Amino acid sequence: MMNPITNNTMLVKRTNQELVRQTLRTLKKATKAAVAKATGLSLGTCGNILNELLGTGELLELETEESNGGRPAKVFQYNMDYAFIACIIVRAGVKTHSLEFVVTNLAGELVEQGREEHLPLNFTAIEQLVGRLVNGHPEIRAAGIGVPGPVHQGIMQISDIEELIDIEIGSILKEKYGIEVVVENDMNLTVYGFYHRQEYEDDKTVAVATFIEGSFPGAGMMVNGHIHRGSSHFAGEISFLPYGITREEQFRQLHDRDTFPSIAASALSSLIAVMNPEVIALTGNLLHSADVEVIRRECMNNIPEMHMPELMQLNDQDADYMHGLITVTLESLSYSYQLVEKRM
Repeated sequence: MMNPITNNTMLVKRTNQELVRQTLRTLKKATKAAVAKATGLSLGTCGNILNELLGTGELLELETEESNGGRPAKVFQYNMDYAFIACIIVRAGVKTHSLEFVVTNLAGELVEQGREEHLPLNFTAIEQLVGRLVNGHPEIRAAGIGVPGPVHQGIMQISDIEELIDIEIGSILKEKYGIEVVVENDMNLTVYGFYHRQEYEDDKTVAVATFIEGSFPGAGMMVNGHIHRGSSHFAGEISFLPYGITREEQFRQLHDRDTFPSIAASALSSLIAVMNPEVIALTGNLLHSADVEVIRRECMNNIPEMHMPELMQLNDQDADYMHGLITVTLESLSYSYQLVEKRM
């Protein structure tokens, strides 16, 4: 068992390292003095950390900065190609399922992208794709997997792709390839990506609800700037609301143009009453542009106007989904040392 003093010393060192990393990612390039000023760390501490990161290739040393006197100051830049991430979106389709993937550097810049169709789609297909990407890009340090279903303790127990239910996707891939692995629900990632692309100045409460052909509806929620998953990560599964009809009838009404706006409004009214969001973005190929105003009017049969959020149609859900997945996967690298400390 590690000595508590040693353990605390290592934690402080890793915390300081991460602080320097984040500062250089933000500043793009900086001298030791600039890093020390931005972080509040001493020049000595910053110098030691910068030398360590330089030695591993995580930092690049640029041409020295001119000075008014004395030795020219070294300029450091974070090496965005020091590590890559792989992000895979698992999509459930009506006729076939698919895997859409990207590999990016630490700035989110594209290195590789592609798409594979599968019928059926099982875990072996995901495992083989991750293996091919890791072998092709040894710089990959983390993988993010977006899946169509709620994820609790790394496992989906409900999904439109039955072959992936009850499989420990993340832990298996992490053990086999030795990389950080994040497995997250598709709607949580979509709302996270949507939220971050809006660049809100203050924390907001927003939701994204999707209505896709061949599937039951789902929602992702950000409450005061944080993803709301619920105690068992079941939050947002709006198809399980008490509509007073069977799931089979719910599915039929969702796919009937005459009844779609009404059942969609029932789902959104519940979200509004529970969440009180400022914005609900609607997406999915079952939704037509004219439906947004019809749904809003139906919601107002139950929701007072002063509490009605802005309803908008989200036309670029795929971009928000992938942006959310890339962001979460990059964050998993930033905070992985904290997970290691918790396991000690």
